[in-house]
Amino acid sequence: MYNFRTDLAMERTSMYKRANKLENIDGIETQDEEIDKNIKVNIVNITNKNGEEAIGKKMGVYVTIDFKNLKIADDDEIQKGSEVLSRELKKIIDAHIQNKDDIMVVGLGNIYVTPDSLGPKVINEIDVTRHIIKYLPQYVDENTRPVTAISPGVLGTTGIETYEILKGIVDNVKPKLLIVIDALSSRSIERISSTIQISDTGIVPGAGVGNTRQEISEETLGIPVIAMGIPTVVESAVLVNDCLDLLIQKLQNEAKSNVFLNQLKEEDNYEKIKDVLNPQDYNMIVTPKEIDDLIENMKDVVARGINMSL
Repeated sequence: MYNFRTDLAMERTSMYKRANKLENIDGIETQDEEIDKNIKVNIVNITNKNGEEAIGKKMGVYVTIDFKNLKIADDDEIQKGSEVLSRELKKIIDAHIQNKDDIMVVGLGNIYVTPDSLGPKVINEIDVTRHIIKYLPQYVDENTRPVTAISPGVLGTTGIETYEILKGIVDNVKPKLLIVIDALSSRSIERISSTIQISDTGIVPGAGVGNTRQEISEETLGIPVIAMGIPTVVESAVLVNDCLDLLIQKLQNEAKSNVFLNQLKEEDNYEKIKDVLNPQDYNMIVTPKEIDDLIENMKDVVARGINMSL
């Protein structure tokens, strides 16, 4: 299969089309919506096995929300992003469960490692209600949905697989649906902590950095799992590839008739660059210097969006 090295279905679709010079892919339907100059929504719907095999993603719906200028976003822009996220998340939730069914929000990752801390930070902002409904029902509206939240930590600090922890919790707490938040990898620098992918196909923790753990999905847990992923890292090969594209673009502007540069710009140089970097152990996982601010803003977008949708 084509080596995509990205978790985003929209990127995989675009790369597959480009590599095979296709306009459309059998089994994959796409839709784009521009909310405003800073927010765009892309929907990839994989409808059959051909689509699955083409881009290496399970059949289901993948909604990608792109935010521009998130690191300098003010509260109004963060709120607007939260509303868009809430709208798209609610559509997927409503397709799987009823209005008052229990939901558990799971924040994967390591709170002590900034690029991996989004999930645990979001959990601290979730409006949990299950305990209030159980012990103080007189203080809540009768239509309030029971919501729980958990951040199970990582294997390196707990010694327990995330799947094992969640399996035990699901068997005892019995939520009807999980919303799992995790960091992803991307093939584009501009999507670092500025893109959210929502899907109804579950998630494989650690897959984005080549540290694959056991899948968390309806097949393994017995209840629907909505995965909400945010790219926080890229490979250095991706970084170099994107920088090379920018360099070629600059050179093209100065020498538009250069056939070699035109050809180079059309190629995906990721694999060539990775082959050069890997033997020297230089193909690192990298994150931008503004990652603290980006994580904080994205945490607000995600937490507000989830709270509004529930």
